[in-house]
Amino acid sequence: MTDLSKSGSALGEPVAADRSPSESFLEVRDLKVHFPTDDGLVKSVDGLSFTLEKGKTLGIVGESGSGKSVTSMGIMGLHTTGQYGKRKANISGEIWLNGQELLTADPKVVRELRGREMAMIFQDPLSALHPYFTIGHQIIEAYRVHHKVDKKVARKRAIEMLDRVGIPQPDKRVDSHPHEFSGGMRQRAMIAMSLVNNPQLLIADEPTTALDVTVQAQILDLIRDLQKEFGSAVIVITHDLGVVAELADDILVMYGGRCVERGPAEKVFYEPRHPYTWGLLGSMPRIDREMTERLIPVKGSPPSLINIPSGCAFNPRCPYADVPKGGITRTTRPELTQVGSEGHWTACHMSQEDRERIWTEEIAPKL
Repeated sequence: MTDLSKSGSALGEPVAADRSPSESFLEVRDLKVHFPTDDGLVKSVDGLSFTLEKGKTLGIVGESGSGKSVTSMGIMGLHTTGQYGKRKANISGEIWLNGQELLTADPKVVRELRGREMAMIFQDPLSALHPYFTIGHQIIEAYRVHHKVDKKVARKRAIEMLDRVGIPQPDKRVDSHPHEFSGGMRQRAMIAMSLVNNPQLLIADEPTTALDVTVQAQILDLIRDLQKEFGSAVIVITHDLGVVAELADDILVMYGGRCVERGPAEKVFYEPRHPYTWGLLGSMPRIDREMTERLIPVKGSPPSLINIPSGCAFNPRCPYADVPKGGITRTTRPELTQVGSEGHWTACHMSQEDRERIWTEEIAPKL
């Protein structure tokens, strides 16, 4: 992935002033998605930046409510409603896809790109698929929207895709309804629909939620194999670090609508530099070693996105909030800064020496 530090962006710092086209396949610049409500402004995403190249996988992780799915729907242009593209949310920043800026583009242009250039595997395929229409009908419709072919050709393509994602007897199951499929089969059908137009960007939002572990492994293998075949860029959104360990080249950790750590997967897993990432790793079960202690949960609850804590949003839950002197963690929001190797960034007020010491002496021995 592109290192934005050379262009003045710290992979999360505001870059909206630069309106030049992106050289990356996908670049998100200072994305903000705020929802007006009767209780106040919900800052679901509050200044997020990252890049992604074709053939690479980015894993976005964090607890529920951290802004992961809102980010993905923002990229897909799904925070609008109605034929005139009326906003449901206050959105600012820039989203560049293969040289096309999406936030300022005509909604019709974004609709044409959706499905052809970018596609999404939704978290719950049972609610994403229409219960009245057959699986084949829905895949055929998704294909014919972008290709001027008759139903016979589109049906052949739908059967081909169902076979490719591992659904048995695809020529018969193409006429089944979603409720006639198991959870894993519905997820496979959702993947077939997403890939029917060979999109260059695939977003998988919690692709293995509510699936048993054997089916999870099959779905992850399928996504990996299809990525190799199509050469597409993939974003995997999940709260399960085991999933991103299996798939991701790079990991972006979100908390309170912002990025708190970002870097190569190996660095984030073995040399994490943010207390929230430590908490996520401590709460993840391990099967490669004997557990000597219970899993360590992240204490407290995620912040309200209406009243995000001042300073570092993680400070009310952080056991190391008082390490930096002067109460800076409660008054000043930390910006992303590079740590260690190139491409590894974190937003924490602790010095690099303190983070390395705490990780080496206190955290790593317990994991």
